[in-house]
Amino acid sequence: MKNILRKILSKISLGRLALVFRESKLAHQYCLGKGIEIGGSAHNPFGLNTLNIDFFYSTETCFKKEEKRLCGKSLPVDIVAAGDCLPLADESQEFVVSSHVIEHFANPIQALLEWDRVIKPTGILFMIVPHKNRTFDKDRERTPLAHLIDDFHNHATTPAAEDEHGHHHAWITEDFVELINYMMSELKVAWSLLRVEDVDDKVGNGFTVIIKKLNNRE
Repeated sequence: MKNILRKILSKISLGRLALVFRESKLAHQYCLGKGIEIGGSAHNPFGLNTLNIDFFYSTETCFKKEEKRLCGKSLPVDIVAAGDCLPLADESQEFVVSSHVIEHFANPIQALLEWDRVIKPTGILFMIVPHKNRTFDKDRERTPLAHLIDDFHNHATTPAAEDEHGHHHAWITEDFVELINYMMSELKVAWSLLRVEDVDDKVGNGFTVIIKKLNNRE
């Protein structure tokens, strides 16, 4: 029986196999109610009650073409906007979820502050971030916190690029936790770092960071 199955699979082109990653149990545990996903994709679904926010409506960007190549379809875009400048009211969302997105921002601190702005007190920031050592970034230098602080103070901006490998930053888990701790201690962002998983429960090449918003920034 196994030999027959191998023969059948050997005749199937990999390009015709729909690749869809599993949903995150952690996301379903923490991301309750209605929220937004930044840069969602059909092959990497969360199965949450979200609106998908992306730079483009077009299904012909490199990202959308990759979605269709992997699973035969692309996730519709509900709101066209830069992920660090959202056309949403303060405290209008229960959560913000993102997977392999924050590294594409030239100014991650500004992006995180914007995501914090739109979630309600007790809301959740749920992020899966690629781990440098488990992705194509493995040979890059790690992005130091000082670099991120400079980007924030210099108001670094992210162009509307279509480079699928346009990672501005590369982190290991400890680096990103250092960034979160800096924002809480120095920028006085009222967060509680609820959970950190060094290996995410979705694809496994990233780490998961879950933050709870305590109250509004002054």
